[in-house]
Amino acid sequence: MGQPAGERTPDTLYHRVVSAVVLVTIAVGATWFGAPAFDIFVVFFAMAMIWEWAGMCGIRLNSLTGWLLGLGVLFAILFAALERYEGTVIAGLASIVLLVSLGGRREKRWAAAGVLYLGIPCIALVSLRQHPESGMVYVLALFAIVWANDIGGYVFGRTIGGAKLAPKISPNKTWAGAVGGLGCGIAAAAAMATVAGGMSVALAALLALAIGAASQVGDLFESRIKRRFEVKDSGRLIPGHGGVLDRVDGVLAAAPLAAILTVAARAGN
Repeated sequence: MGQPAGERTPDTLYHRVVSAVVLVTIAVGATWFGAPAFDIFVVFFAMAMIWEWAGMCGIRLNSLTGWLLGLGVLFAILFAALERYEGTVIAGLASIVLLVSLGGRREKRWAAAGVLYLGIPCIALVSLRQHPESGMVYVLALFAIVWANDIGGYVFGRTIGGAKLAPKISPNKTWAGAVGGLGCGIAAAAAMATVAGGMSVALAALLALAIGAASQVGDLFESRIKRRFEVKDSGRLIPGHGGVLDRVDGVLAAAPLAAILTVAARAGN
């Protein structure tokens, strides 16, 4: 996400393009079909993210800490998929309380943080898709805004360059890329509002600005975590891209905000 470090070889670019096409096809297809396909899609990505988060933070998945991390996130998603949100809250809080009560070791604190960091966005995605009338449009719009931000950030950052956005966190990201990404996200949202209807272009653009900004903050946050643990990528599960967390860091930050803004926007109509 954002501007890559260094030049890409043709093989790397090929793998990146192929992987991106496959991931986008799966994401759009699962969103189109809805439950249970979308819920299964979220669960599989959650499992991959749990694996990578544990690896970065030095958590053994076959330990009690690893089990509490994994089960806390997955049971929270399961209850959300069943629309039993009281169970979602209980599962998440129970795992966090147990992790905190086990002591102050570093991996337990990072496991508790992982329950929140990974669980809340997954629950938000499931909740967004459950809307009976516009769930598919909401999720597709979220993906379109985040993906447009990523593409715009890459293109404008590489083309214009200039001042760095946060050199101590992610030295390759520029202000030009950030602004260009936001502009592309707004354009994507405006196009979807025009085609799908149900929301004015002006409101869609305003929501896209907020969601796009959250996406970029999520990108920087994940970069900060990787610097904290001195890793280049969160994993190697996606050829040419690195880890799953490297690809969905923007969605993780944007999905909860999108869910809140969607509820607020509908309440205001």
